[in-house]
Amino acid sequence: MAITTVDGYVAAAKQRTKVIKTAAATTIAALPFTTLDLAGLPGAGSLAVGNTANGLVPTDAGAGHPLINAFGGGATGYLGAVDFGSSVASRLTIYDRLFHAGSFSLAALTTFNLTSQPSYSGRLPAADYTDLELFIEVNAAIAASAATIAIGYTNEAGTAGRTTGASASLASMTTRRLIPMPLQAGDKGIQHIDSVTVGGVAAASGTVNVVVARRLWSNRVKTANDGGVDALDAAGLPILYDTSALWLVVEADSTSSGIPEVYLTIANG
Repeated sequence: MAITTVDGYVAAAKQRTKVIKTAAATTIAALPFTTLDLAGLPGAGSLAVGNTANGLVPTDAGAGHPLINAFGGGATGYLGAVDFGSSVASRLTIYDRLFHAGSFSLAALTTFNLTSQPSYSGRLPAADYTDLELFIEVNAAIAASAATIAIGYTNEAGTAGRTTGASASLASMTTRRLIPMPLQAGDKGIQHIDSVTVGGVAAASGTVNVVVARRLWSNRVKTANDGGVDALDAAGLPILYDTSALWLVVEADSTSSGIPEVYLTIANG
């Protein structure tokens, strides 16, 4: 049954999982970078999605995502507490990585049209598509050419033909860089991705993914080798699922992602 009180949370069965990265990546200060393919616990995943026709819905069974035990008995999962730290000052964010497609080559100016896209509504409380975030994820470094990406999508209300508009130039962006993409004015969410258009100037090298994600938690590591604990009141009890693909994104204050670690307490209510 749902957790609606502190007593209900205290009495609920709990499990713990973690995301620890044992390898650092080169970053740019104050900009987001994926850590999916970095070594650690769980082991490294891959930025090679391997599907540009339909896209995929990743789960906790995929490499790079920590396993979440089945809740059982119709129970609902909640993120109840987060213990976090890093070797560098940074912002750490945990998402549920709901959908990704790629790798899209920037070698030619073209539009990739997606069809038969899988639904991720089962990973959204009340199948509510609002407040989802959209990223371009660089999975192979881009040449010094001013390529751009525009993403077509269907919004939270089921209205197709929406677009992000073209990104800024992706010239010389490095592997793991994330570029948050804005939604069209008035839109609040994304039901599915419909197209990916390469514009600007074609790049001799470079590929990207498109990622839709739901933010679960975020906080700052204020100084190097520091951290904190967000208890129930700060973590906020967002609902998650036993298939959720937990994904750590780092915005470092410097040019290294550092060695971040995040321990998550999941309550089964």
